[in-house]
Amino acid sequence: MTQSDYDAVIPVLQTYFDGLHHSDTVRLRQVFHPKAQYVSVTEGTLLYRDMAEYFPVVDARPSPASRGEIRRDEIVSIEFAGLVTARAVVRCAIGAKRFTDYLTLIKLDGRWQIISKVFDFYQEA
Repeated sequence: MTQSDYDAVIPVLQTYFDGLHHSDTVRLRQVFHPKAQYVSVTEGTLLYRDMAEYFPVVDARPSPASRGEIRRDEIVSIEFAGLVTARAVVRCAIGAKRFTDYLTLIKLDGRWQIISKVFDFYQEA
């Protein structure tokens, strides 16, 4: 991988954060591969969604931006497994939930896309 690959992943993650903060699936569709997976076991059972199931959930919730929430997103790390595979660890907040997301990205058709989101969260007191 090159510095340009690293530099190309950063805006993908920023668009991801923007999409979550504004509950904007137009933005999220720009960064998620259509066959991406959304997975968590935080609440004791497997939560698995594909994008056809995930995007309506995002569309239905009031956005953090509309509630005046302060953005709390950060890129913790980006690692490359090779020329076409990367993993980003990111943190963000929606309401009282504090998320840590493991985003696996693939470089396909000349652009980086999220192919999986595996996450955990806790409720802030």
